[in-house]
Amino acid sequence: MAATPRKNKTARRILAAGAGLVTVGALVAAMPSAGAAGDRSGGGHGHGHDKGQGRLVDVQLLSFNDLHGNLEPPTGSSGRLTHLNEDGTTRTIEGVGGVEYLATHLRQARQGHPYSITAAAGDMIGASPLVSGLFHDEPTIEALNRLDLDVTSVGNHEFDEGARELARMQNGGCHPTEGCFEKGKRFRGADFPYLAANVTNEKSGKPLLDPYFVWERNGVRIGFIGVTLEGTADIVSAEGIKGLKFGDEVETINKYAKVLERKGVKSIVALLHEGGLPASGAYNYDCDSPGPGNGISGPIVDIAKNVSPQVDALVTGHTHQAYACTIPDPAGKPRTVTSAASFGRLYTDTTLTYDRRTKDIVRTAVASANHVVTRDVKPAGDMTKLIDRWKTLAAPIANRPVGHIAADIENPAGAYEKPLGDLIADAQLEGMAPADKGGAQLALMNPGGIRAPLSHKASGAEGDGVVTYGEAYTVQPFTNMMTAVDLTGAQLVTTLQQQVSGPNQAAPKILQVSKGFTYTLDMTKTGADRVVVSSVRLNGEPIDPAKTYRVAMNEFLSGGGDGFTVLKEHKNKLVGASDLDMFTAYLAAHSSASAPLPVPAADRITVVK
Repeated sequence: MAATPRKNKTARRILAAGAGLVTVGALVAAMPSAGAAGDRSGGGHGHGHDKGQGRLVDVQLLSFNDLHGNLEPPTGSSGRLTHLNEDGTTRTIEGVGGVEYLATHLRQARQGHPYSITAAAGDMIGASPLVSGLFHDEPTIEALNRLDLDVTSVGNHEFDEGARELARMQNGGCHPTEGCFEKGKRFRGADFPYLAANVTNEKSGKPLLDPYFVWERNGVRIGFIGVTLEGTADIVSAEGIKGLKFGDEVETINKYAKVLERKGVKSIVALLHEGGLPASGAYNYDCDSPGPGNGISGPIVDIAKNVSPQVDALVTGHTHQAYACTIPDPAGKPRTVTSAASFGRLYTDTTLTYDRRTKDIVRTAVASANHVVTRDVKPAGDMTKLIDRWKTLAAPIANRPVGHIAADIENPAGAYEKPLGDLIADAQLEGMAPADKGGAQLALMNPGGIRAPLSHKASGAEGDGVVTYGEAYTVQPFTNMMTAVDLTGAQLVTTLQQQVSGPNQAAPKILQVSKGFTYTLDMTKTGADRVVVSSVRLNGEPIDPAKTYRVAMNEFLSGGGDGFTVLKEHKNKLVGASDLDMFTAYLAAHSSASAPLPVPAADRITVVK
């Protein structure tokens, strides 16, 4: 008899259970046979009634990715989507997302579909707004349980607090240092399995989490293989993943596709936390024009072209982009590859036609489309109560005013220099500039660490233009410690070049820079040549390759994160306060109700296109 995941949490064997904290270098314990752990079948959630007893059965796959704990409706640019009109023009859709509305849309979509699965492709938690992040993302796991999520892969952000904390997200239990957040309530953990087939113990080679999951209803069996991007180790804190290895996505998916085939599961979906970059930012852009998959680039393209034809669909994430493409598999057959942007603004509805005789998906019948999570539907009452409960707990901290702004300070996707990036870099420079604090002369901020804009419109009763601690936390939720380090001018130039070369060449990671630091990016060139070396200046003076400069950055960057390997060569590191503390201190020092902070000009990086 198939075991339902909601009733069989003990079957979810996670290596971290019973192990010491990864953050102090201890590794998760060895796992029993992956086949035994992964050979669980889920009975689904009982959406509708079984009507499909014929040979062909339409299975509805609802999917999303990169929620990042956005329980409340995201604001500013994080709560918008671009719609492509038939005439080629675009329009902006304001006010989308929010788990109350996502729940309603998913529940409505399931109606009339007796075979319905809800799956996700990672980063459900991590880099979360305060209402979830303050409580180590317990609220988001609770919300996902109520959403009837069947299965998800892990993303890189699931490792933000280390493998032991990820195990707690799965298995439940109160936080090891902060305890239980609600009196008389013990965190129950996720009702759905987290999959991480390519995350293994370096010594034993065994998976950290279940590598796959089998969903079953009335003889219809669909296997899910979950992986995160191989480069996770480069974009999360090294302390949290000590002793873990992140394997090749294609090799891992192909390996477990064979395992599932041997077990008689021929219908297979890969949940992959890696993604692509469509040619248009519009959620409804046709990335199969002029031919299948021609309108998309990025890592997912090569992955999709090499993943075994045994896999029938790929649900992806990480890049926060929206697409529903058909990229040919190694046999040349079209295969659906989807992503639903981020923050719960979209969900993907894919129809998988299951053939009872062959036990496989009829690939030619697969259809996918992204749907907007509008806020013109009735919000789900259970989600509203959940959010209100946690907001009440967070209120004493979240509602404290920390500054004032004159207008929206945006963090626009795709922009090389962002107004909010300038503001944060300036705050970090000011915090680390005093001689006894590090003596920093400039600051560098990684763009991925800026998670949301600052909106002028009030989110509560604080009044327009008031920045609360909760809003500042949403912008910088990682609470990274700041450092000041020695770098030579040559290393500084190499840092700029690594923004647009090596692993960052296809998708540049442009560091946000503090006032006085200027240079030119020539995007008509390729690789490191995009940085015009002669243009790099500090306070108007050309950077001297042989001179030593004191540079402020967070510990993620000084550890070489995001592909900035040269930053690991720093010397004389001094650790300061957290990035969030410096951000709120800067807002308090430089703004008031009568003199709100203006929007930065974003004029430090000159871009030639």
